Amino acid sequence: MQSFSDAERARLSAHCSNLDRPVFALLHLPETVKGALFARYSRYPGTLRRLMLDEFADDLRAAAPTAVRAGDPGRAEQLYERIFLGYGDDSVAQLGGAHVACEWVSNILTKILQRPRLAAYLEQSTRYIAYDAPLPGDPPRYRYYRDAELGPEYERAMDGLFAAYAGSIPVVQDWARRAFPRMSTEAEAAHARAVRAKTLDLLRGLLPAASLSHMGIYASGQTYEQLILHLLAHPLPEARRYGAMILDEVGAVMPSFVARVQRPDRGGRWIDYLESRARAGERWATRLGLSDRGGEPATGPSVRLTHVDGDEEDLLAALVFESGAAADDEARRSLRELGDADRAAMLADLLGERANRRHRPGRGLEALRYRFEIVADYGAFRDLQRHRMLTVQWQALTPDLGADVPEQVVAAGAGDAYREALARSAAEYERLVDAGHAAAASYALCLGFRMRFVLDLNAREAMQLIELRSGREGHPSYRAVAHEMHARIAAVHPAIAGAMTHVDEETEPRLERILAEMRIQARATG
Repeated sequence: MQSFSDAERARLSAHCSNLDRPVFALLHLPETVKGALFARYSRYPGTLRRLMLDEFADDLRAAAPTAVRAGDPGRAEQLYERIFLGYGDDSVAQLGGAHVACEWVSNILTKILQRPRLAAYLEQSTRYIAYDAPLPGDPPRYRYYRDAELGPEYERAMDGLFAAYAGSIPVVQDWARRAFPRMSTEAEAAHARAVRAKTLDLLRGLLPAASLSHMGIYASGQTYEQLILHLLAHPLPEARRYGAMILDEVGAVMPSFVARVQRPDRGGRWIDYLESRARAGERWATRLGLSDRGGEPATGPSVRLTHVDGDEEDLLAALVFESGAAADDEARRSLRELGDADRAAMLADLLGERANRRHRPGRGLEALRYRFEIVADYGAFRDLQRHRMLTVQWQALTPDLGADVPEQVVAAGAGDAYREALARSAAEYERLVDAGHAAAASYALCLGFRMRFVLDLNAREAMQLIELRSGREGHPSYRAVAHEMHARIAAVHPAIAGAMTHVDEETEPRLERILAEMRIQARATG
């Protein structure tokens, strides 16, 4: 084990979790310094702790709580200037990360913020947070995105949607309490929380996409750079404003990681490219007759499997590849000699017995791929879009594909209020489009309106998504999508669908959250 002098140990102890083990964490260092350390690490013959002492001593002193920086760029900044900006080695921007909170963002913007896949996001849930109480102020206001350019009619329409939502909560909650009476095995508090969640689930389709939320993001510098560029190139003023604010905050924490964004010859040209690419898409959609809203009648929710890549042989060869020493074509020749019974036994053995949904088979499942075209309400899309390791593309949210009033809302006696809110929402959307605010018109639409999107994913990710989103505690709208995806896969690859042993197929009405709330209550009471 490497030895250090007493002075060196004292200096390192503030920045390394353990000085006597080969595994340790970095502590109390700026993200730029941590990233630069690892970037230099790849070409340094010694250990990371020796590198810290030999080449980053000034940065360590600058990181001390009582230190005052002289203003000159340190070793870390100089390293980034040379490698990241000079050589264009983007990999070094993956070596530091930052937590950023984005508050008071519309539901439209939350989807734009979450578009980069390689990041972690946490978003406020419409299942646990009611939007019925106005924010304090003079006058008090409901939680939705405002822009004076959208006109006073927009605010009146949004106020009407929130009023319908708030007024429906006690009606639906009373019905849910009667429809799902508490069982003797259920704690009163757990049952009350489950009833509340059921109520908010049923009514979330009334909330407009302008509803405000809070988001937490953790991402690498590279991911933030890409996110900021896309935000700055976006047609929505809200997106551009938050792009500028995220740039300021990330720049304060790890300035070198986003230095290219502010350079006209780098970030400026990049934004120009993104904007021109968007315009090209619009031109070709118009030329091909794909942007005409009036040409297609409203349709109900649907899940279509439009394309499949791979077959059983691809799957078996991929699953066994890492355990063998032969080339892929040799493995396939051997597989062709197996009979159906042996192939079935081999597949079952390789997939293994899965005790819970987190036990997933190996990466061989990635040899198969599915492309789904889905029409579902915007609320379901919000949850399905959050899955990281898949390709998701979506069209604009419009009223063209319609919206339904949940049957249980009708049963509760709030159906008329719900229908009137949907009509008010669609009318305000059309007014905004006619007034020249097409890019912002989606703010006015309730989350219950449907949209079309594509999920393109491999079989391993399909297993994760379907088993998770079919769970009994999930929202009925995305559970329905998960069930249909499972059925479509079963039609083409029954063995893969059969391996998804933790799909909850039950669809009867229930309090979706009751089991989870009972577990929480049990832990709380010891």
